[in-house]
Amino acid sequence: MTTHPSFSAAEESAVPQDILDRLTDVDMPRLPGERPVHEFVSCGGAKVPVRRYRALVIGSGAAGLRAAVELKRRGIDVAIATQSAFGGTSACSGSDKQTLHTANSADRGDDFHAMAQAIRAGGAMDEDSAYIEAVGSGRALSSLQFLGLPLPQDRLGGVLRYQTDHDEVGRATSCGPRTSRLMVQVLAKEAIRLEIPIFNHTTAVRILVSEQPERRVTGVLALSQKHRSDTNEFGAVALTCDYLVLAAGGPGELYRDSVYPRNCFGSLGLGLEAGIEAVNLTESQFGIGTSRDGFPWNLSGTYAQCMPFVYSIDEEGRELNFLADYYRTTQELASNTFRKGYQWPFHATRMLKFGSSLLDLAVLREMRAGRKVYMDFNRNPLSVPGDSEFDLTRLDPDVRSYLEKSGALLAKPIDRLRKMNPLSIELYKRYKYNIAEEPLEFAMLNQHMNGGLAVDIWGQTNLNGCYAIGEAAGTHGVTRPGGAALSAGQVFGTRCAEHIASRYDQASASDSMEHLVGEALNDIHSIVQADSPLSVSSIRAEVQARMSDHAGLLCRASEISAALTQARALNEAIRSKGIARDGKPFDVVHALQWRHNALASEAVLAALHFYVGRGGGSRGARMVCDQEGDQVPLTRNGPLEEFRFISERTQDREEQIRVEMLGSRFVTRTSALRRFEIQERPFFERNWPDYLTGRIYQVQA
Repeated sequence: MTTHPSFSAAEESAVPQDILDRLTDVDMPRLPGERPVHEFVSCGGAKVPVRRYRALVIGSGAAGLRAAVELKRRGIDVAIATQSAFGGTSACSGSDKQTLHTANSADRGDDFHAMAQAIRAGGAMDEDSAYIEAVGSGRALSSLQFLGLPLPQDRLGGVLRYQTDHDEVGRATSCGPRTSRLMVQVLAKEAIRLEIPIFNHTTAVRILVSEQPERRVTGVLALSQKHRSDTNEFGAVALTCDYLVLAAGGPGELYRDSVYPRNCFGSLGLGLEAGIEAVNLTESQFGIGTSRDGFPWNLSGTYAQCMPFVYSIDEEGRELNFLADYYRTTQELASNTFRKGYQWPFHATRMLKFGSSLLDLAVLREMRAGRKVYMDFNRNPLSVPGDSEFDLTRLDPDVRSYLEKSGALLAKPIDRLRKMNPLSIELYKRYKYNIAEEPLEFAMLNQHMNGGLAVDIWGQTNLNGCYAIGEAAGTHGVTRPGGAALSAGQVFGTRCAEHIASRYDQASASDSMEHLVGEALNDIHSIVQADSPLSVSSIRAEVQARMSDHAGLLCRASEISAALTQARALNEAIRSKGIARDGKPFDVVHALQWRHNALASEAVLAALHFYVGRGGGSRGARMVCDQEGDQVPLTRNGPLEEFRFISERTQDREEQIRVEMLGSRFVTRTSALRRFEIQERPFFERNWPDYLTGRIYQVQA
């Protein structure tokens, strides 16, 4: 019989450095050179290059690459245009164990109906979308494994799982902190192998729409430095297509306090400008993380589960054990610090009964008081006054059990973190933060938008020929399990490709390309004005301050109304006065992106104003504060009346709020959820013809 040597706890947790490096330093493949342009169109003195494709994907993240790969596999001539290949949220964001949420593929498998119900448990999510995501997640997982994604397995081939936020079963898996970057890596390699053209540093600034004989997409106008010339001032390039897939992510520049990488504008404003309807813009996620002023990263999972000492520093340099003012006992404080790991997003109801989101509120209050907040991984939580010191034997049962099963009942937070997830330490080292030696500053930050452009079960928007996937699409409800966004991008990336491949219609626009490009260029000239009093920096400061201070995780009806009025005034000023150029590279691109971001800001505020004005209460990651509210957070020192809030109404979970730009105004309405009810079980011989003939792709009334 083979014997194995015994190891100490520290030795057992040791993973060879080359393995840590391979999962932390994820190099991206080199993009091939672009093919020369052979077609041009002349518009008002400008000579604009034209590239024509059957399908065009905007964005080079995990969702966009999946759509492009699946389109190419189905024989569709497809190209990708991206502002910055490998520079978006998929490639540059993550957490301690960045999560991919899919159906269980080991033990007794999974129940797709139960999984769908869990995905939409927060309300305001179409039931059919939840089931599609559940069923499609297994296929997405398998295809990623086929491409080489190193998802961890046991020795019998079962994928290792754990519990994440809004996940009571444990459907989460991970490659480590860089899961989505590794997904981008394997998908990008496949796209290059399939010879899909990828136009880097090519930013879509306007969707080209033909109004006759029907309203449908015909392509985009993009700007690229490489095309700038004496006859092409802005570097414009027309990318024509019959089908457009928007996959450029969410509006990462909406908030000042954000964990998004910089200059991630997404597709929301671009789509709204083209008349595409949006849904669930009221729903975003906020949580603890390190700011993008340094290294933007979510502090979920083991960063919190190792239970570091959380403290703030006042203006005189004194340490404040501020959480001791909120929790009643040291055990309660430590246990809820742990739970912040898998209950990472702020949730109003979790502030009640001394829950984990009381920590979020405490951190936010320290920030608003001008104090910096830190995690110290070398010190255990300090005691609550009058209570015993921190002790691993005095933890809530769920916390103690998790640490025991992880083999992480160790003396210090850094020891527990190293045991549970050594990659989380290595990652910060890459960005000159040694959390094994120095405290880590963190804050409450905006992280994800659950809403987005409204789509059907195939990912198609209300603009014919235009699809939206990933964070650009509003497929999620009020809440979602951690990692569900990555999975949904893969599922709908595949489904939109299947739907496009089933279609035989082509754009038969009566509007000429010269006319559409000329209109777009005229619009750019009207927005970019040399003598405008509005600058990119002033618009950025105004939008981000308004959204962070009045439309973040704490909202008040009166403040939302005033903020909406100000947002409307800003957009009216942009329309009448334009935005000034600053002479820097990409100044025209940035001006147009901030125009789109200002539109997105107004749309979000319009949705929030509509929701709160109808009596909507606190849900998901937003707390609607009101002095007449029916709930109030309690602390060890008493109630926090300043943060009394309104509870969510049950009926609001059964509908969605939709926003559409008509002319220069946003119009809001509600819509019922799409239901999913199986009238009769599918039967192979009866349903097979629907697949063979393509009837499954037809939209049902």
